[in-house]
Parts: sequence; C-alpha cells; structure tokens
Amino acid sequence: MRLVKMILGDVRFQFKYGFYFIYAVFSTLYVFLLLIFPETWREKAASIMIYSDPAAMGLLFMGAIVLLEKSQRVLNALAVSPVKVSEYIKAKAVSLVFISVLVSLVLALMGGLKNIPVVLITTALTSIIFTLLGLIVATKISSLNQYIIATVPLEIICFVPPIIYLFVPTAIMQWYPLNGSIALISNSSQDPLYDIAVLLIVIVCLFIVAQRATAKMWRSLGGIKL
Repeated sequence: MRLVKMILGDVRFQFKYGFYFIYAVFSTLYVFLLLIFPETWREKAASIMIYSDPAAMGLLFMGAIVLLEKSQRVLNALAVSPVKVSEYIKAKAVSLVFISVLVSLVLALMGGLKNIPVVLITTALTSIIFTLLGLIVATKISSLNQYIIATVPLEIICFVPPIIYLFVPTAIMQWYPLNGSIALISNSSQDPLYDIAVLLIVIVCLFIVAQRATAKMWRSLGGIKL
C-alpha cells in the first residue's frame, strides 16, 4: 500500500511539473513527423522515436526530478521516514513507465509497428533501465548542468549502437545489451526471449547499483552524513 501511494505521489509530481503536458506536445510533434514521412520510413522512425524518447525519459529527466525533490526537502523527509530506498526507486521507475508506455502506444500505432504488446513490454523494461541509470547519476550531482554533462557520454553509449544496429544488424553487435531493446521494438529481434532476458539481467544489476547510490545520497543529505 505504501508503494502504491508513493507511485501515485510521483505521478502527481510529474503531472504538476508539466511532464504530461510536455509529452502531449512531443507526441503531437512525433505523430506529425510520422505522418509526413514516406510510409517505408515510418516503422524505423517510430522505433527510434520510442527508444530515444519515451523509453529514455528517466535518463533525460531524472536529474531535474531529484534536484526538485532536494530543493523541496522531499528527500530529507523520506530519509527519516519508514520508506525504504528500494520503495523510492520502484516508485520512480513505475511512475515513469506509465507515461513512457502511454506515449509509446501512440507512436507504435501511428508508426504501424507490429506486435504492439512486445513493443509496450520492451518500452517498459527499457524505461526502467534508463530511469535507474538516470537515478545513479542524479545521486552524485548538485546542479542541472552537472547532470547534463554527466549524462552526455551515457546518451552516446546508450543511443548510438542501438540506432546503428537497427540499420546494420551485424552478428557481433547483437551482444550489446541495449541492441535487443530496439530490435524488439522494431520487430526485428532474432531471439525475443533472449533479448528480454538480457534486459531483465541489466535491470537487476542496475537496481543494485542504484540502491547503493541512493542510500549513500540519503545518508549525506544536508551536507552531513546521517
């Protein structure tokens, strides 16, 4: 029950600070672009849009979310409450999955992607990965500029290989963990169960790292170690 309340609290937080409005605008823009693209481009264009934006929302916005929570003393209150670090992370991940999947559904339908359930499941798993990556970075920064600079290498590592793999699916690139994500979204995966299993393993590993990083941040809130 406490986790559900935290998820709803995060959804209200994201709504209050305009996340849903921003993605309504972005979705409209993406749909417009998909409609003017030649029909033969739409599936790949929709796959890139889904992978690099709604699925990656956590990496793009987690810095701002954590800094807002720090400025409003939300984290200070959570640090001395019965809330567990794992619940905090799960609430962040699930609340962002909700909006990611919603936007992805619109883009998948407009882009003519096949196997919509797989697209939505993959978007949810990829969204969790990017949220955990964003949270790990956000626990170590004190300004938005620091976050942007710190995430640039991550964005290159996470975005470039999968987009290349979408157009040039060589056997050696199949081993890169995130390439399975874009292959599942574009319905070009050679082994969907293997690709999903890899994404789940990545999530477990990142969750452990995020839990340690967040616990360390909570212990040092206010400039002192609690």
